[in-house]
Amino acid sequence: MSNRNFRIGQIVPSSNTTMETEIPAMLRLREQIRPERFTFHSARMRMKHVNKDELAAMDAQSDRCALELSDARVDVLGYACLVAIMAMGRGYHRESEARLRAATEANQGSAPVVTSAGALVDALRVIGARRIALVAPYMVPLTKMVIDYIEHEGFEVADWRALEIPDNLEVGRHDPRKLPAIVAGMKTDDVDAIVLSACVQMPSLAAIAEVEAATGKPVITAAVATTYAMLGALGLEQVVPGAGALLSGAHATSREAVTA
Repeated sequence: MSNRNFRIGQIVPSSNTTMETEIPAMLRLREQIRPERFTFHSARMRMKHVNKDELAAMDAQSDRCALELSDARVDVLGYACLVAIMAMGRGYHRESEARLRAATEANQGSAPVVTSAGALVDALRVIGARRIALVAPYMVPLTKMVIDYIEHEGFEVADWRALEIPDNLEVGRHDPRKLPAIVAGMKTDDVDAIVLSACVQMPSLAAIAEVEAATGKPVITAAVATTYAMLGALGLEQVVPGAGALLSGAHATSREAVTA
C-alpha cells in the first residue's frame, strides 16, 4: 500500500461551504485506518442562487478552475456541483469530465476529473440500485431536472422530496438532523437505495448512519459518491468508516483493495 500524500482538488461554487468540510472529514476518517494522507485545494466559480441561468454562467468558469488546480499539480479534481452539471443537459458529466481533463493535460498537469453528477450515477450502478428515493434542496423545477437526468441514466426515482431552498448559502445551513424525519415521511420500502442529498452543498454526512439503520437501505449522498469516485481515480481502496454502505469496503474496486 502507498504512503503517498495526495493532493485533492475541488472546483466549487463560490457560495459552497460543505464540500470543503465533508470531503476532508471523510478522508480524515480514512486516514485513521489507512496510511495515505491528503491535502485539500479549491478553486471557486461564482454562484449565489441556485437557478438555471446562474448555474450555466458558473459552469463556464470551470475550465479556468481546472487550469488553476492543475498549476498546483493536484492528483485528482472533483467538480463539486451536481446540479450545475445536470442543468446543462442529459449526460453532460461525460463531456465536462473529458474537457476539464484535457485542460489539465494542456497545462502539463494531467489529472483525472470526477464530477459529483457522474459520481452519483456511477455509485448507484456500483451498488446495483434500480429504484431509488431522493432528497434534494432545490426548487421543484430544478429537482425535476435532476430526476430526469438520473432516470435518463437508467434509474427510476420512485419517491422524492424538494426542500425548495433557493439561496445556496441557506442550503449549506440546512440542519442534517432534519433529514431522517424527511426520509421517514417518504415511501422507501420498495426502493433499492436512498439518495439522502442529491446536492453537494446540503450537509448530510452526520445523518447517513441513522437513515441506513432506520430504513435498512443503503444511503448515498453526492459527497459520499464523489469521495468514492476520487479514491477510485487515485487507485486507492474506497473505504471510509461511518460514511455508509458505498464506502464500507464492500464495493471497493481498486487494485489496492484486491491486494490489501
